[in-house]
Amino acid sequence: MKLLMLGWELPPHNSGGLGVACFQMAKALAQNGAEIDFVLPYKASHPEADAFMNVLSATDAPPMVDDQGNYIAMGAYSGNCPLCGSRHCKHARAYTKGLTAATHRYADQIESMVRGGTTAPKIIHAHDWLTMEAGIRAKEATGAPLIVHVHATEFDRAGGHSGNPLIHDIEYFGMQAADRIFAVSQITKDIIVRRYGIPAGKVEVVHNSIDPGELSHTTGQTDTSYHYLRQMKTRGYKIVTGICRLTVQKGLSYLIEAATLALSRNPKLIFVIGGSGEQRNQLVELAADLGISDRVIFTGFVRGARFRELYEVSDMFVMPSISEPFGLTALEAAYYDTAVLLSKTSGVGEVLHNVMRFDYWDTRKLADQIVGISLSPALQSTLVEGIKQEYLRCNWGDVARKMMHQYSRVIANHRRLSKVSRVKEVVNRG
Repeated sequence: MKLLMLGWELPPHNSGGLGVACFQMAKALAQNGAEIDFVLPYKASHPEADAFMNVLSATDAPPMVDDQGNYIAMGAYSGNCPLCGSRHCKHARAYTKGLTAATHRYADQIESMVRGGTTAPKIIHAHDWLTMEAGIRAKEATGAPLIVHVHATEFDRAGGHSGNPLIHDIEYFGMQAADRIFAVSQITKDIIVRRYGIPAGKVEVVHNSIDPGELSHTTGQTDTSYHYLRQMKTRGYKIVTGICRLTVQKGLSYLIEAATLALSRNPKLIFVIGGSGEQRNQLVELAADLGISDRVIFTGFVRGARFRELYEVSDMFVMPSISEPFGLTALEAAYYDTAVLLSKTSGVGEVLHNVMRFDYWDTRKLADQIVGISLSPALQSTLVEGIKQEYLRCNWGDVARKMMHQYSRVIANHRRLSKVSRVKEVVNRG
């Protein structure tokens, strides 16, 4: 089955879980018989992805990187201003206009590619809002059915606020035009139905998964970035980790506030926050203002050996998100035998049940849970063993087979509707 997959990032040029999910999903689909053309808005090398799919570039532009060489997703996740992190300043509005211009250019190139015969798909699969216009235009040009895959809505990215109305409109029209919608969780499906008015029967929940082979992959080199943390663990300290983009959506300010409460009861705790994002300076200042900057470590964006070792050294993994459509990093943490604490608004809680749950705003309860696990080896062990059985049942192969089944259903229904339309046209002519 020939797929045209439209996405905004792939590893190693990714800033978060969206690119990872797209990569692993496409790999599993290819293993189940899909032939994939994956089109990106930039031109770069993707040797691992090239092994199982055809990675195409819609433009000759290189990936955007910051001063440290970290990939900038150019709005794959938000319309926030890259200067101040706000969604409401004049720069944010200008930035959003720049993003929409980028999506128009991307859509122009996609339409040219399909009209020129570069790709002839049976299904068009568009990931998130930045590719929705391109998906609609590819559908119009080819007649192939469109799948819109919602990894996050603007309501999620806005962290509990209303968000950008322009992006809401793009999402609404994309979901209206889609023949089928994949949502990464029931939480996301509920938002799609309630906030966008989409019929529930049009939306299929397709949870993300993990590839243990990717997590256990090693280059043969030992990374010693966290030697200090390993030394502190030998002295009885517990390591509490959060790995995510540093944005308001992720609720990290609540984690830092909870850390203050937890440290007042158990000083043998070290908090590590891995990731990059527009909230970094604000979070560093918050830790300093609360007097715990010596117990909170900001690593910056991590990947490869540093990424795996951070999980390995952790005792607890906390996801305090205000709105988390799924939360792939929680599955990854479970793989590394880590006790997991999730906000109740995290979609991954639909597949992981042996976890501690809390309301993202309830810093006192989160602190209680962190302290409880840190002082009870039995509780930590119970959580780790319980969650292990759950993540072992998660695999991309099952997800890919479900998606292939949905593709076949959509194609069959599309053909039926096309046939009915042709019959009606003949009757009307008569």
